[in-house]
Amino acid sequence: MKVSLNAVKQFIDFELPPVDELVEKIGAQLGAVEEVVNLGDKYQGIAVVKVVKVEKHPDADKLHVCQVDAGKSELVQVVCGAPNVREGILAAWLPPGAVVPSTFGKDPFKLEAREIRGQMSSGMLASLKELDLGDDHSGILEIDKDAAPGEDFAKLYKLDDYIIDIENKMFTHRPDCFGVLGVAREIAGILHKPFESPDWYTPAPKLLGAMNETLRFSVKNELPELTPRFTAVALSGVKVGPSPVWLQVALTKFGQKPVNNVVDLTNFYMVVTGQPLHAYDYDKVKALSGGEPAIVIRHPKKGEKIKLLNGKEIEPREKAIMIATDKQLIGVGGVMGGSETEVDEKTQNIIIECANFDMYSIRRTSMENGLFTDAVTRFTKGQSPLQCKTVSAKAVDDIQKLTGGQVASEFIDILSCNEINAASDGWNDKEVNVTPQFINARLGLNLSAAEIIKLLENVEFGQDNSGDNLKFYSPFWRTDIEIPEDIVEEVGRLCGYDHLPLELPKRDLTPAAKNSLLQAKTEIRDQLAKAGASEALTYSFVHGDLLEKTDQNKDNAFQVANALSPDLQYYRLSLMPSLLDKVHANIKAGYNEFALFELGKVHVAAHTDKEGLPREDELTALVVAAADKLRKSGTAYYEARKYLTHLAPIKLTFKPVPNDMQKFDIAKPYDINRTAFVYVGDAFLGIIGEFRSVVRRALKLPKYSAGFELDTTVLQTVMQKSNYVTLPRFPKVSQDITLKVLGSLAYQDLFDFVWSELSSAQPKNTLPSLGPRDIFQRPEDQDHKQITFHLEIASYDRTLTDAEVNKMLDVVAEAAHEKFGAERI
Repeated sequence: MKVSLNAVKQFIDFELPPVDELVEKIGAQLGAVEEVVNLGDKYQGIAVVKVVKVEKHPDADKLHVCQVDAGKSELVQVVCGAPNVREGILAAWLPPGAVVPSTFGKDPFKLEAREIRGQMSSGMLASLKELDLGDDHSGILEIDKDAAPGEDFAKLYKLDDYIIDIENKMFTHRPDCFGVLGVAREIAGILHKPFESPDWYTPAPKLLGAMNETLRFSVKNELPELTPRFTAVALSGVKVGPSPVWLQVALTKFGQKPVNNVVDLTNFYMVVTGQPLHAYDYDKVKALSGGEPAIVIRHPKKGEKIKLLNGKEIEPREKAIMIATDKQLIGVGGVMGGSETEVDEKTQNIIIECANFDMYSIRRTSMENGLFTDAVTRFTKGQSPLQCKTVSAKAVDDIQKLTGGQVASEFIDILSCNEINAASDGWNDKEVNVTPQFINARLGLNLSAAEIIKLLENVEFGQDNSGDNLKFYSPFWRTDIEIPEDIVEEVGRLCGYDHLPLELPKRDLTPAAKNSLLQAKTEIRDQLAKAGASEALTYSFVHGDLLEKTDQNKDNAFQVANALSPDLQYYRLSLMPSLLDKVHANIKAGYNEFALFELGKVHVAAHTDKEGLPREDELTALVVAAADKLRKSGTAYYEARKYLTHLAPIKLTFKPVPNDMQKFDIAKPYDINRTAFVYVGDAFLGIIGEFRSVVRRALKLPKYSAGFELDTTVLQTVMQKSNYVTLPRFPKVSQDITLKVLGSLAYQDLFDFVWSELSSAQPKNTLPSLGPRDIFQRPEDQDHKQITFHLEIASYDRTLTDAEVNKMLDVVAEAAHEKFGAERI
């Protein structure tokens, strides 16, 4: 936001401190200052001169030899080629030694006295373009103010100025500060000076009634929720032409490009108040309407396009706020007008629009269509709808004075929000109650009620004081005051943060309670890392192709509307696809055998909390893989299971995946015939298994690959249980037992049975462990398979003998024969 100090001075009645001091004050209490430009340096030495005599150049048809009065004892000779140079006009003279303003700060062009076609020229008479005050270089600038020859040009047009550029982000919640008036008010506030807005800046302005109602038109608002307020009025007999120099200078200071007197005034009051306006050519609107001119606020129809003032033609987004006639689009509401209703030098009748639009809709339209304008900058900050009538009335009044036009219609004011009617007294209808004690407790200050009231009255807050019970009303242009803490922030900023005491707050030294979930995650990481796995950290967003490759349904995932890249367009439904996507890359990089794990959050569109908001599910996933060239023996499922039993060394139950559960996205990547659901008691812990062949092919996974995905919150309860077991000091005895069973018998069912029998048959005070050694199926006997278990057992009292262990296994084999018809091999 560029701020002119001379513009600020027009709204205050006190002297400003030195620039350096003021800039420091603004940076500390208002917003970060990005740059300070001394505009006067650019116009140093430029003077007002009166052209006294003009003669044709003897050796050039298009040049003139001019004698100008620069306030000196003698006339100065200047050679000039401008077609509008003539005797009696006032012009801007750049003397020898002056730098042409349009080249200042770039590649400075310094003037000198020199001969032009045999005639000496002392400097030059400048055009608006050479003065860096516009693009017009068709002729020299004709000064339109009363001035004496030799007068300082910069002072005449208030160009002896400082431009302070304040970072826009500092005003994100302060739309009023996107106008000079708002910044002037805040500068008064931080300098502890009272500020009074101009008489015309009131929510209930006096409107000049229609001189005649010859320009009839209608307005229909089909989007009341997106357009809280829309005002419009028509003017007739407007003479469009170049703006007076003071207006062109004022706009140029703020980085605006002068267009014509009508457009320039709408832009000027946008710069002053922060409220954008727009002017339409009434006759062009009428020509584009079916009959009487009509303005309709609506969404675009499918396939509709609009030609904009910047020369582009766009097809607006489906939900954009559009300004249209009853036939076609004529503007993008809050963004940019259309070229087909542009005000130009032929315009005689105009419509002035001053409206308020939904800030979020404007932002989406701006981003989607790549339109970034000064209006967008202001509307996306949430302008107050209460100032539309105010700004429109002032702009219309000045347009009448400057162009000779007259109001020629009723003032149309369509209201769609209740708060507008309640603000005729100048205040928002929402009151905020607070006490000095509440404010001082949060700021560490000792301000009295009177001091607090004074600080806020300086920036035109209303108040109803009853002792220490303070009731404040924010002025109609403020949209950010809602709760007592907003008043605290306002008081602290206006008082000055440098006045806050430099004392550390008192704190309770009682240690904060530890977060059990974070502790569990740390433990999970430690255990998996000790087991040899490496942690991966992937994005929470995934490409839609990855979901398709793992057969997960994209419709169940939240889609990011404005994704940073195509790779990050969906919230992931589970962690496993992200890990599987990294397997091939690691093998290609030379890591032939590894285990990767990740702890993270997933989001499923169907999973919501009690308030209907998306739920974050905490998961832990691991994948094991070995390159095909290793020809690794065994089954990857059991390799993954080793990591799982190491992570959760308690009694886990493994069950086949039910048919009705195979439709869930978490189970989609897995081969259901080689996959199991994992339970802790009755609680579902997760899923473990090998992957479908179609998934392996799509992601180039090795044949030896498997993984698991667990609910971290359930795993947390497992981690909280103590798993410490004292190891026996006597040596352990190891034995294998191989049982031949039917091929249809599940490994888990046989394992559970063997473990149960061992637990019953084991000697007292012993510590057994049982695990898989091998599963083998002969090619000639597909009806049976051989499962080998490995038993390790040790006693706390003595050394066990092989005979005792063999006896235990005999008991187990006999029981298995009776239960399953198993044959011991």
